[in-house]
Amino acid sequence: MENQQHPNTSEQGAAGWEKQVLEKLAFSAIDEQKKARRWGIFFKFLTFAYLAVALGLLVYPRFEAEISSGKQHAAVIDVLGMIAEGESANATTVIEGLRDAVKDKNTKGIILNINSPGGSAVQSAYIYDEIRRQKAEHPDMPIYSVVGDMCASGGYYIASASDKIYVSQASLIGSIGVIMNGFGFSNVLEKLGVERRLLTAGEHKALLDPFSPVKEQETKHMQSLLDQVHQQFIAAVKQGRGDRLKETPDMFSGLVWTGEEGVKLGLADDFGSVDSVAREVIGTEEQLNFTPQERLIDRLAGKFGASFAHALGTAVKSINFQ
Repeated sequence: MENQQHPNTSEQGAAGWEKQVLEKLAFSAIDEQKKARRWGIFFKFLTFAYLAVALGLLVYPRFEAEISSGKQHAAVIDVLGMIAEGESANATTVIEGLRDAVKDKNTKGIILNINSPGGSAVQSAYIYDEIRRQKAEHPDMPIYSVVGDMCASGGYYIASASDKIYVSQASLIGSIGVIMNGFGFSNVLEKLGVERRLLTAGEHKALLDPFSPVKEQETKHMQSLLDQVHQQFIAAVKQGRGDRLKETPDMFSGLVWTGEEGVKLGLADDFGSVDSVAREVIGTEEQLNFTPQERLIDRLAGKFGASFAHALGTAVKSINFQ
């Protein structure tokens, strides 16, 4: 009987060993699955964090001016390109940069980095007034304008409010004038045999309609408006530049001059770049750009708004310093 029990015992031992191996393999597989899930969660978290940071930089990228090095610096504010609402150079952006720069306790001086052919009369005037206001409230804070390739019309309107204007010898500066432009297609329609049908409530509601003949009364009226804005421009330049201006008959005619000639005429004060003005005039090697960067959400909203406005736009052009 004892001999008959040994095979059963062996079989049971073998079965127990196989069961233990299978259990170990099963538990090992479960552990591997748990580890894989943990690593998966970890990498998903990293991906989410990366996307959150990237989205944050796109939606609100302005960190440079907010994280000050703690050293005294020259605050740089860019005025680049056309000056108009919806463009990078607009009153809201420049004014915000000015106010932030003045609030920073380490700002030793402000530099307006200008490279602009001009733009909106209203936007330029807003910036001009804010510069004058900041100078009145903070008389010890110098505000300088440094001209790149061009500082014309609305760009010069802004620059004239600063304490001093620095140019390159080859910069273009001036263009103190106002422009309103458009096209006339009334003769073209006649030649094509197209009849213009226009209904208005108000004698001059279709002012400067490009498909209608020019009306002398309307032309005189618009010229009067341009003259008024031009006089506002001239008064602002005279107020900002004072007795430094060496007036000539052509100074307010809309002409431009090189930076070299501009210094001789008192339209500018001296030659310099952003770096040299920061280093030699303000007295610091440190520069911090305070130009607010457009947020992605604002850019998208602007695109939708521009499309909608374009669909409802009229033929009347804006009055510009160009």
